[in-house]
Amino acid sequence: MDIPLGDGKAIVLPPIPYTIAIIIIIFLLVRWAKKLETKKIRILFYFLISTYVLPVYTSSSEEGYFQLFIPIGFIFILLHLKTSKKYHHSKLKASILGFSLAVYQIVLPYI
Repeated sequence: MDIPLGDGKAIVLPPIPYTIAIIIIIFLLVRWAKKLETKKIRILFYFLISTYVLPVYTSSSEEGYFQLFIPIGFIFILLHLKTSKKYHHSKLKASILGFSLAVYQIVLPYI
C-alpha cells in the first residue's frame, strides 16, 4: 500500500495480512512480558533467537537448488529452558511463537 506525499515521494506500507500478523505478535509478546517479574525484555530475545533457521544441506541441479533448513534457534532455546532453573511458561510461549515464524521461513521458498 502506497501513501503519496507529493514530489514523487511516498510511504510504502507492507500488505495488510503482514501488518495484522505483526500487530498480533507484538500484542502477545507484550502480554507475556507483563507476566514476568523482572527482565521483561528477555521475552523478545527468546522470540528472536527461536526464529533463526540454519541451512544444513544444499544441493544444486539444472532445475535450481534445494536447501534443507532446521530451526536451530528453537532447538537452542529448548535446551536452554530445559537446563535453566529460572523456567517460566511465558518464555516457552514466546519461543513457540518464534518457532512458528521459523517454520514459515522454512516453508515459504517452497510455496
